[in-house]
Amino acid sequence: MRQRKLIAVTAALAAGALTLTACGSRDAGKNAEGGSDGGATVVIAVDAPLTGDLSALGLGIRNSAELAVKQANEKKYVKGVTFKFEALDDQAQASSGQQNATKLVANKDVLGVVGPLNSSVSESMQKVFDDAKLAQISPANTSPSLTQGPKWAEGQKVRTYKSYFRTATTDAIQGPFAAQYLFNKAGKKKVYIIDDKKTYGAGLAGTFKGEFTKLGGQVAGEGHIDPESKDFSAIVTQVKNSGADAVYYGGEYPAGGPLSKQIKAAGANIPLVGGDGLFDKKYVELAGGATAAGDLATSVGAPVDSLPSAKEFIENYKKAGFKDPYAAYGGYSYDSAWAIIEAVKKVVDANNGKLPDGARAKVLEAVQGVSFEGVTGKVSFDEFGDATNKQLTVYKVEGDDFKSVESGTYSG
Repeated sequence: MRQRKLIAVTAALAAGALTLTACGSRDAGKNAEGGSDGGATVVIAVDAPLTGDLSALGLGIRNSAELAVKQANEKKYVKGVTFKFEALDDQAQASSGQQNATKLVANKDVLGVVGPLNSSVSESMQKVFDDAKLAQISPANTSPSLTQGPKWAEGQKVRTYKSYFRTATTDAIQGPFAAQYLFNKAGKKKVYIIDDKKTYGAGLAGTFKGEFTKLGGQVAGEGHIDPESKDFSAIVTQVKNSGADAVYYGGEYPAGGPLSKQIKAAGANIPLVGGDGLFDKKYVELAGGATAAGDLATSVGAPVDSLPSAKEFIENYKKAGFKDPYAAYGGYSYDSAWAIIEAVKKVVDANNGKLPDGARAKVLEAVQGVSFEGVTGKVSFDEFGDATNKQLTVYKVEGDDFKSVESGTYSG
């Protein structure tokens, strides 16, 4: 999952944007799949949790993609094409994600989808999009199996769905990267490992454990929690009695924050460490503020606000008047949407300035070959649909937020 600062467009701006795009639709020629004699409307959609515990991340995904669509229209980046934006709420639930995927496939103007946030939700959507040859690019999914198949850890890497791509790097790198930092630089040699039994959390904990033990680290114990419970007293007691000098948690901040708080309250003054699912200011609040000091999280890429390539994105974000930060995946969401826009441009340019028949399949093919300098750096995809940008960053809780410690990649 994974830069920061989520955006929520005001109702007036959102309504205005929809009005403009609706006008574009009336003025357009045929729809996206049917070709166009004149102008055409292309819908870029987002699926993310827009309500519920993970909305702080989902809204950042939605609004950053919307900003990309808005700027493509302002620049007239693809001549003869008006981009329209649509966002659907999956509430971080696989069943809702699958329903949303079916709805988006039914709209022939949709030529690309950004999202979702959760790897488990993506599992329910991939086949729906693949059957329709509809490109899907997630800015946040990190489960390796989504691109490399269920036996990737055994060396049997098979790309199951050619419609699926991501701009975030995977837990095959993120877990080991965290293990190397924790063992070699933070000096933690004995770790208690906990996960939430979800696709993302369990997978991340597994890759962390593999590298940590390879380095010589000791696993003080392992356990699972129900993230809906919020009462973690049983496993907290086990952690306290284990002698661990850190806890590694594979999961997301709605449970990770309270888990950290309860561990400290029980008298185990040790850091909780996790992946990009923890990387949001909301984690610090849920973990008790000052008591969370020293907790660590890794997240994809380098801090957006440190990248020269992100300067324009941040400025345009502020100019747009968004009241909330763009959160962990804002830059990656913008880049995901722009990858779809670049693919549409390539298809239109190759067809004498018009959107061709069977545009979905052609746009999907074009996404595989996109390569451009985006907000987060170089954006391109390998043979599995994975991002070629493998950079990660370690963050530490200081005060009321996470502060970057160092960036790099897994040297395995």
